[in-house]
Amino acid sequence: MIEITDNARDQLLEIMERESKKGHGLKVAVKGGGCSGLSYSMDLSEEPEAGDKVIENNGIRVFMDLGSSLYLSGTVLDFSDGLNGAGFTFNNPNATRTCGCGQSFSA
Repeated sequence: MIEITDNARDQLLEIMERESKKGHGLKVAVKGGGCSGLSYSMDLSEEPEAGDKVIENNGIRVFMDLGSSLYLSGTVLDFSDGLNGAGFTFNNPNATRTCGCGQSFSA
Protein backbone atom coordinates (compact mmCIF):
# COMPACT_ATOMS: atom_id res chain seq x y z
CA MET A 1 0.00 0.00 0.00
CA ILE A 2 1.89 3.05 1.28
CA GLU A 3 5.28 3.06 2.99
CA ILE A 4 6.22 5.66 5.59
CA THR A 5 9.93 6.36 5.98
CA ASP A 6 11.55 6.85 9.38
CA ASN A 7 11.89 10.60 8.70
CA ALA A 8 8.18 10.92 7.87
CA ARG A 9 7.20 8.84 10.90
CA ASP A 10 9.31 10.95 13.24
CA GLN A 11 7.84 14.17 11.85
CA LEU A 12 4.27 12.84 12.06
CA LEU A 13 4.78 11.77 15.68
CA GLU A 14 6.19 15.21 16.49
CA ILE A 15 3.18 16.92 14.88
CA MET A 16 0.75 14.63 16.73
CA GLU A 17 2.47 15.47 20.02
CA ARG A 18 2.52 19.20 19.32
CA GLU A 19 -1.16 19.28 18.27
CA SER A 20 -2.33 17.00 21.13
CA LYS A 21 -3.38 14.34 18.61
CA LYS A 22 -1.30 11.48 19.96
CA GLY A 23 -2.70 8.16 18.74
CA HIS A 24 -4.46 9.66 15.72
CA GLY A 25 -4.04 8.19 12.26
CA LEU A 26 -2.92 9.78 9.03
CA LYS A 27 -5.73 10.30 6.51
CA VAL A 28 -4.21 10.32 3.02
CA ALA A 29 -6.28 11.00 -0.09
CA VAL A 30 -5.98 11.82 -3.77
CA LYS A 31 -8.28 14.56 -5.02
CA GLY A 32 -8.90 16.21 -8.35
CA GLY A 33 -7.02 19.47 -8.80
CA GLY A 34 -3.52 20.84 -8.84
CA CYS A 35 -1.51 21.78 -11.88
CA SER A 36 -1.09 18.16 -13.01
CA GLY A 37 -4.69 17.03 -12.48
CA LEU A 38 -4.55 15.19 -9.13
CA SER A 39 -3.26 16.32 -5.76
CA TYR A 40 -2.40 14.72 -2.46
CA SER A 41 -4.23 15.47 0.76
CA MET A 42 -3.04 14.63 4.29
CA ASP A 43 -4.69 15.21 7.65
CA LEU A 44 -4.63 13.72 11.13
CA SER A 45 -7.81 11.87 12.00
CA GLU A 46 -8.87 10.18 15.21
CA GLU A 47 -10.73 7.38 13.42
CA PRO A 48 -11.13 6.20 9.81
CA GLU A 49 -14.24 7.19 7.87
CA ALA A 50 -16.73 4.52 6.80
CA GLY A 51 -15.25 2.55 3.91
CA ASP A 52 -11.65 3.64 4.54
CA LYS A 53 -8.88 1.09 4.18
CA VAL A 54 -6.78 1.01 7.33
CA ILE A 55 -3.16 -0.08 7.32
CA GLU A 56 -0.29 0.38 9.71
CA ASN A 57 3.19 1.13 8.48
CA ASN A 58 6.23 2.01 10.55
CA GLY A 59 4.05 2.59 13.63
CA ILE A 60 1.61 4.98 11.91
CA ARG A 61 -2.03 4.09 11.20
CA VAL A 62 -2.96 5.20 7.69
CA PHE A 63 -6.55 5.73 6.52
CA MET A 64 -7.48 6.06 2.85
CA ASP A 65 -10.60 5.70 0.77
CA LEU A 66 -10.74 2.93 -1.81
CA GLY A 67 -10.32 5.25 -4.82
CA SER A 68 -7.26 6.93 -3.35
CA SER A 69 -5.71 3.59 -2.42
CA LEU A 70 -5.60 2.66 -6.13
CA TYR A 71 -3.50 5.75 -6.91
CA LEU A 72 -1.32 5.36 -3.80
CA SER A 73 -0.34 1.71 -4.14
CA GLY A 74 3.44 1.45 -3.76
CA THR A 75 3.84 5.10 -2.74
CA VAL A 76 6.58 6.11 -0.28
CA LEU A 77 5.85 9.04 2.03
CA ASP A 78 9.00 10.81 3.15
CA PHE A 79 9.92 14.00 4.97
CA SER A 80 12.80 16.19 3.91
CA ASP A 81 14.17 19.38 5.41
CA GLY A 82 16.92 20.03 2.93
CA LEU A 83 18.06 23.20 1.20
CA ASN A 84 14.90 23.39 -0.91
CA GLY A 85 12.68 23.64 2.16
CA ALA A 86 11.00 21.27 4.57
CA GLY A 87 7.98 19.14 3.80
CA PHE A 88 6.45 15.77 3.14
CA THR A 89 7.10 14.24 -0.26
CA PHE A 90 5.30 11.47 -2.12
CA ASN A 91 7.33 9.09 -4.28
CA ASN A 92 4.49 7.59 -6.28
CA PRO A 93 5.34 4.93 -8.89
CA ASN A 94 1.85 5.37 -10.40
CA ALA A 95 2.46 9.01 -11.34
CA THR A 96 3.19 9.53 -15.02
CA ARG A 97 3.84 13.24 -14.56
CA THR A 98 4.38 15.52 -11.56
CA CYS A 99 4.49 19.25 -11.11
CA GLY A 100 7.49 21.16 -9.81
CA CYS A 101 6.18 21.34 -6.23
CA GLY A 102 5.65 17.55 -6.02
CA GLN A 103 2.14 17.93 -4.59
CA SER A 104 0.31 17.36 -7.87
CA PHE A 105 0.49 14.51 -10.36
CA SER A 106 -1.25 12.68 -13.16
CA ALA A 107 -1.60 8.94 -13.52
